[in-house]
Amino acid sequence: MILLPLAVASTSTYGKEKIDPENWISGMKEAYAKIDNYTAIFHKQERVNGKLNEEETIFIKFKKPFKIYMRWAQDPYKGREALYVEGWNGNRMMIYESRVMGGVRVNLDPNGFIAMKSNRHPITDSGIGNLVNLIGDNFIRGIKTGEIEFEERGEETVYDRKTKKVEIIFPRDKAKGYYCCRALINIDVENNLPLKVQIYDLHNLLIENYGYEDLKLNVGLTDTDFDPENPEYKFY
Repeated sequence: MILLPLAVASTSTYGKEKIDPENWISGMKEAYAKIDNYTAIFHKQERVNGKLNEEETIFIKFKKPFKIYMRWAQDPYKGREALYVEGWNGNRMMIYESRVMGGVRVNLDPNGFIAMKSNRHPITDSGIGNLVNLIGDNFIRGIKTGEIEFEERGEETVYDRKTKKVEIIFPRDKAKGYYCCRALINIDVENNLPLKVQIYDLHNLLIENYGYEDLKLNVGLTDTDFDPENPEYKFY
C-alpha cells in the first residue's frame, strides 16, 4: 500500500463521502463540541514501565466542563470506583477500593505516585475530548510541517458500530516531539468521533489501546451522577 503525505493528500472515502485530511480533525472537534455528556464502557490498556497491563473495562459517566465517574466492571479491578469533578474536593479524585479491607475510600492527587503507579495518564486526561485534542494537536502540527503520513484502512465494525479506520505515521525521531510513532484510529461513521485508538511507540510497541463501547451521547446526566452520596455508589 502507498502512504500519502497528509499535506498533499486531498481526498479519500469516509463512508460514502470524501474526506479532506486538513478538515478531518476540525470535523471531530465540531462533533465533540455538540456533546454535553455521555456514558460508555471504556476499554483501557496501557504499557507502563515496559509492561503491557491487562485490559481494564470501566463504565464511565462524563459531563462538561469536566466531571467524570468511573466504575470498574471486570477484573483486575472489579468494584473499584473513582470520581473527579474539576474544582471539587481540592481537585483530588475520590476512590473507593473494594479489594482493600472489605472496602475503603481515599482521596488522591491525580498526578501523585499512588494514582499514577499503573497508569500512563491522570484521570484529568480522560475522556473523548482530551483524546480528540491529543490526536488533533499532533495531526495539525504534522500537516503544517509535512512530516506525517496517512493511510485509510477501510471500514471496520467496532463494538457493533460502523467505523472508518485510518492510520497516521509520525516521524521516528523522538527529538521532534510527537506523541507517538504510529496511531490507528477507528472513527464512528455516524457521529464522527473516535471509537477506538491504538498508539505505538518508536519501537512499534503498543503503548495505549483505548475504546468506547456502547457510547451514548447527551443522555441527560445531572449533578447527582457526580455526587459521592449518590446511593448507587459506594463512596459512603
